[in-house]
Amino acid sequence: MYVDAHRKGARQYADVHTSSGLGEDSPHHLIQMLMEGFLARVNSAKGAIAHGDLEAKSIYISKAIGIVGGLNEAVDLEHGGEIASNLNQLYNYINMRLLQASSENSEVILDEVASLMKDVKEAWDAIASF
Repeated sequence: MYVDAHRKGARQYADVHTSSGLGEDSPHHLIQMLMEGFLARVNSAKGAIAHGDLEAKSIYISKAIGIVGGLNEAVDLEHGGEIASNLNQLYNYINMRLLQASSENSEVILDEVASLMKDVKEAWDAIASF
């Protein structure tokens, strides 16, 4: 019974994964999607703070931290040179500031990290046009 339920869950996940188009996207586009997801979570966290919903704030900031972790994992420190090192440091800084924003309920800090990610995203988006 457990095996059947597990297989059914795996098939459903595969169906969702395939229908979402994730299997067809380039690594470049997946990074863009992560950055967009980060910005959406930070914006939602700001809204939650503004409405006094601290539970939702924590959830959105946790998701943003997870996204930054994923972006940081994609950085190739071995072959990426100075750019990779700088991105790694920036992502670590963003996560540190996200934790601070969460503890202080700071929309200002959330604006800061969103601005930093927008700068990175603009540069990343420009790569696609080459």
